[in-house]
Amino acid sequence: MQYKSQAVAKLYFIAAIALFAGQVLFGLIMGLQYVVGDFLFPAIPFNVARMVHTNLLIVWLLFGFMGGAYYLIPEESETELYSPKLAVALFWIFLVAGALTIVGYLAVPYATLAKITGNDLLETMGREFLEQPLPTKLGIVVVALAFLFNITMTVLKGKKTSISTVLLLGLWGLAVFFLFSFYNPANLVKDKFYWWWVVHLWVEGVWELILGSLLAFVLIKVTGVDREVIEKWLYVIVTLTLVTGIIGTGHHYYWIGTPEYWQWWGSVFSALEPIPFFAMTVFAFNMVNRRRREHPNNAATLWALGTGVMAFLGAGVWGFLHTLAPVNYYTHGTQITAAHGHMAFYGAYAMVVLTMISYAMPVMRGRAANSNRAQVIEMWSFWLMTIAMVFITLFLTAAGILQVWLQRFSSTPISFMQAQDQISLFYWLREGTGVVFLIGLILYIVSFFVGGDEKPAQA
Repeated sequence: MQYKSQAVAKLYFIAAIALFAGQVLFGLIMGLQYVVGDFLFPAIPFNVARMVHTNLLIVWLLFGFMGGAYYLIPEESETELYSPKLAVALFWIFLVAGALTIVGYLAVPYATLAKITGNDLLETMGREFLEQPLPTKLGIVVVALAFLFNITMTVLKGKKTSISTVLLLGLWGLAVFFLFSFYNPANLVKDKFYWWWVVHLWVEGVWELILGSLLAFVLIKVTGVDREVIEKWLYVIVTLTLVTGIIGTGHHYYWIGTPEYWQWWGSVFSALEPIPFFAMTVFAFNMVNRRRREHPNNAATLWALGTGVMAFLGAGVWGFLHTLAPVNYYTHGTQITAAHGHMAFYGAYAMVVLTMISYAMPVMRGRAANSNRAQVIEMWSFWLMTIAMVFITLFLTAAGILQVWLQRFSSTPISFMQAQDQISLFYWLREGTGVVFLIGLILYIVSFFVGGDEKPAQA
């Protein structure tokens, strides 16, 4: 059964994809600046391009999560959204605030931006991923709280399910841990210690709960497998995620001045972090193999399976490659970190949002799936983006290994910039695969505008 208020999710999904395209474009600009240092300088310096690239990543994923929640919660709760008008108002507030922040990064020197936005009142700027001006951070808190009020009230007045409960837990955790972005102690060790409470406990903690619930919802819809079976898997994944993810924060504490015991705690629990992602992969394939119906949306099923595999490879395997303290001693802060970050974010979070959009957008347009022709284009986009991301990861991994050898492990180490010159070939290769990734994203967008001769399948 469809609910009228689910339609508000469409706004969030459209904005998410538009911002995703912006993130990819700025990624390509940065990639070119690695090998052509004065490209677009001084109009878009590297540090500004990087800020925009990473901030757009966070914002578009938040739009995707919120859109997913607005679509999922009414259906799971079997009731209309508590306030569709509030959801629409929050969308425009969040979009305008985000756009103004990006314009601020591009148009105003960062130090000037800090001065005119009240950073001297409460110093929160200048921290990686949390560069947002104070008014933006306050706006995020207001939007998040109003959003949580809206979906929580919807759940309270309707049916309670495991999927909606896990999603709420993840979204509330997202809001709570963001509050640590306002705590910026003068002591650098404390600063980095609590900074990870936002960054790590988001992406390796509560975001994984959001990932699990969105994936479980889509799998129920496209496979027809009993809800009880999927919910049992979901509880296992959530438990493993919380146990490994929370204590696994320690792998960020190795070299920042914290006690030595974090090298043991971080190494042991980080080594266990791939387990929930492996469980998620087994879960996805198991549910599809046990499906009790053939859903017409083959593209959404492909995205769901791909999410499990790529999340395991990016967050699990590539995370494990450099998470043990004796290895991390050499690899910390190299291109190996960038390789892990790219595939992990794409596999775990970008893909689950694209999965949700792939499933929900046709339904909101009155059909169970897009036409066969549109799905073929969408599946091409899946393979282009996914294969491109695999090669981006491999090229960055090769660059990182060579960087470690030349700069840190060799008996005659060379300087950072000399090492960068030696690995520039991999940066060019990464740039080429980035263009392929952009083509894949364009095809994904195009697929929603392609009709077909056949009659649209009905839910």
